[in-house]
Amino acid sequence: MGRVPQRFYSLRVIRPRLVACDLDGTLLRSDRTVSARTVDAWRAAAAAGLELVVVTARPPRFFDLVGLDSLFEGAAGLAVCANGALVYDPSARSVVDVRPLARSVAERIVATSFDVGPLGFAVETGSRVVAEPGFRRSFEGDPHFAAASVAELWSHGTPIVKLLAWSASAAADEVAACFRGVLPDVAECTFSGGKGLVELSAPGVTKVSALSALCAARGIRPAEVVAFGDMPNDLAMLQWAGTGYAVANAHPSVLSLGLPVTAANDDDGVAVVLERLLSGLQGAQH
Repeated sequence: MGRVPQRFYSLRVIRPRLVACDLDGTLLRSDRTVSARTVDAWRAAAAAGLELVVVTARPPRFFDLVGLDSLFEGAAGLAVCANGALVYDPSARSVVDVRPLARSVAERIVATSFDVGPLGFAVETGSRVVAEPGFRRSFEGDPHFAAASVAELWSHGTPIVKLLAWSASAAADEVAACFRGVLPDVAECTFSGGKGLVELSAPGVTKVSALSALCAARGIRPAEVVAFGDMPNDLAMLQWAGTGYAVANAHPSVLSLGLPVTAANDDDGVAVVLERLLSGLQGAQH
């Protein structure tokens, strides 16, 4: 059993209809696996009639790279990917919605000078990453194309699901603050754990905007949503949901919200809450 921090407390929703959950650092353990306990809790939630939505900065191909098939066997659901720029159906292995960043906006960002030193850029297309020479990050087996120049980003990187900016010397929060100060309304800027790496999406494209649209289409109110996350790109989603949970290993900005805190990702924090939630739902039926 995962140890539950003292700030874990009861759900504030009357009866949840949808569970929204981040992947890295939240549902996944640090070695990028999904524990048997989490799989069992996830499937049990689906069997109880809850709609399950993965909400992640990752592209759809990540589901195959880390073997998430077991999570969706018998538990159909959608995934909000690339910080809201893509909506993906894991069962059908198909993208059902795309909200890209305009090329003209991406070119403007790349051409702008920022006070955090040299930046390398890459384009996430949903199917691969296209990186120019200054973007010197490990791809860890992820499909990618090495562009010979920044200009080649635009010819090989379509659609621009996310523009990635990377600094070898500045922390991600420093880079994000710089972008927001120089180009505050040009793109959504966030980060989710990569050292010195920030992610830029089209204005209005965020995890919570995609999730709220998905819920609205199903007649699900925010109060009927339980959400889990760990990083700054989860902040708005956790505050929007009827009950938002931070895992114990979450970024300080997430823990500072004063939201309920469950066990860490390596202690199956999401499963801890789902098990308690399902127990409460079963008790209400008797």
